[in-house]
Amino acid sequence: MTSTPERTGAQEPSAGRAARLALPGVLTGAEAAATVARIAAVQRPDGAIPWFPGHHLDPWDHVEAAMALDAAGEHGRAAAAYDWLARHQNADGSWYAAYAEGDPARPTDLAAESNFCAYPAVGVLHHYLATGDDAFRRRMWPAVRASTEFVLALQRDGGQLGWRRDPDGTAVADALLTGSSSCYHALRCALALADLEDAPQPDWELAAGRLGHAVRRHPERFLDKSRYSMDWYYPVLAGAVPRAEAGARLAARWEEFVVPGLGTRCVRERPWVTGGESAELALALWTAGQPERAAEMLRWTRHLRAPDGLYWTGYVYADDAVWPVERTTWTAAALLLAVAALTGHEPTRAVFGGAVLPPGLEPDCCGR
Repeated sequence: MTSTPERTGAQEPSAGRAARLALPGVLTGAEAAATVARIAAVQRPDGAIPWFPGHHLDPWDHVEAAMALDAAGEHGRAAAAYDWLARHQNADGSWYAAYAEGDPARPTDLAAESNFCAYPAVGVLHHYLATGDDAFRRRMWPAVRASTEFVLALQRDGGQLGWRRDPDGTAVADALLTGSSSCYHALRCALALADLEDAPQPDWELAAGRLGHAVRRHPERFLDKSRYSMDWYYPVLAGAVPRAEAGARLAARWEEFVVPGLGTRCVRERPWVTGGESAELALALWTAGQPERAAEMLRWTRHLRAPDGLYWTGYVYADDAVWPVERTTWTAAALLLAVAALTGHEPTRAVFGGAVLPPGLEPDCCGR
């Protein structure tokens, strides 16, 4: 279902605004505009952004797509996406893990995942920095506060976050390194929003410090998902690893996951490169102070670009086959956000570079 400017409060996407995302060898201005237009075409009239027409929406990827719209100057559409979240937040501060075709009346997964519920704070801060819209920030603050409290109720004694709450209310104790890293980033964004609201949150500061320490120093507190590339680069992307250590972390497993000329494997032992992981790794490289390498990674994604401006999710190079046969809004969004960081979009740089984000309070038990 395509969006309409009347419902989303936006005009049709502007090629001039999207042209800011041109990056040699990665995107021309016209190509960037086409990608933005395709994401906008998937957005529903109520602001929801599913993976693709007919597929589900999850809150994390919905926010990623909204952030890409903001990076392209489509602020009305992005605001509509965040308003969708505010209208459909559950009473406990969560969102369901999936909604059929982005229809809030048709949730298909009634669990609530911690990183899905935390991530709107990243998008809200990004939108505020992109627009300076204080009315928007104040309107979204109650949703951010409630979702952050929901997420922190899942924190374990070691600082890590249980990855979900089941439909019956049971808190799952197992923690995921990628998810907890994403939550660390989101929690720092929530703290920045609290500062702007003049609403100090000392408990959040302590929680952020404990969470960051767990991500940096205690891999044993998380389920072993080391065969997935996200567990390798996401602590860097999320700002949990200091820049002085980030380069070494990325170098340590580079040959395990990176296929020169094609991108990044999603799973270490499978001959399958994916657009989302490749774009996120590029953003992690930029965060680690390696912009040239980041740009090269994005150039390698060109083979995943479809004629309509979206990107195929992945490519099985052993079979010379696109798989799965889908072009997702979030894959395109991840690429646009990485390009935005490399081309100097200050709100994207601030949110992913961490310049405006409180660090949290490091726990006294740093030796443990």
